[in-house]
Amino acid sequence: MLYLFIIFQSLISAFVAEDQPQFKGGPGALNNFLSQNLIYPDYSRQNCISGTVQVSFNIDQNNKPVNVKVQKGFGVDLDDEAVRLVKMTAGKWILPPDHDLSTTLVLPVNFNLSDSRCNIRNRSDMEQAINAYKEREALVDAVTNYYKNKYLGKADAAKEAEILALKKQLGLDDDYADEVLDQANKKLKQGDREGACEDWNFVRNIGSDKADAMLAKYCK
Repeated sequence: MLYLFIIFQSLISAFVAEDQPQFKGGPGALNNFLSQNLIYPDYSRQNCISGTVQVSFNIDQNNKPVNVKVQKGFGVDLDDEAVRLVKMTAGKWILPPDHDLSTTLVLPVNFNLSDSRCNIRNRSDMEQAINAYKEREALVDAVTNYYKNKYLGKADAAKEAEILALKKQLGLDDDYADEVLDQANKKLKQGDREGACEDWNFVRNIGSDKADAMLAKYCK
């Protein structure tokens, strides 16, 4: 059985000081919001990748996190999920009267997996999985770039057989597309239309039409 523990920590100087933006309800409410909305990324879950991702951001005049970026991460899908969660906190901050828009907050997000498979994996195993992810992403980019160009009428049709073989090698098949669609639907239910649209666009850009209806409905 897989048990998932996610611990979110906030820097005291960023979230407790009265002259800094504070999450409505305090640190406990922030932890609850993030833990309820986190979708542990598939690659990291399958490969027992865990640890802390530090995300930096500012809060603009509309109570929206901006300039959201990974300050320190792993270069894998954990980074993307941490950024997504910070973006979802829009409208949930209490800003001081003299709020400085240039104030940078840092939210360390700690991902922990407790799974019997992961207990026997060491740091070296995790580093190998991280490197494999980065190598795989370069190949995935080759696929998505091909289809983006194809939709624009700019792809080299002579390379399609090569791309189809690469898709098979990477497992970018209908089952994989269904997994991404399921993830997108979870994000949509959370109110994260932006995240859902990113997933649906990814499905389209691996040459599948399974997300076309959702793209047309939600991502115009």
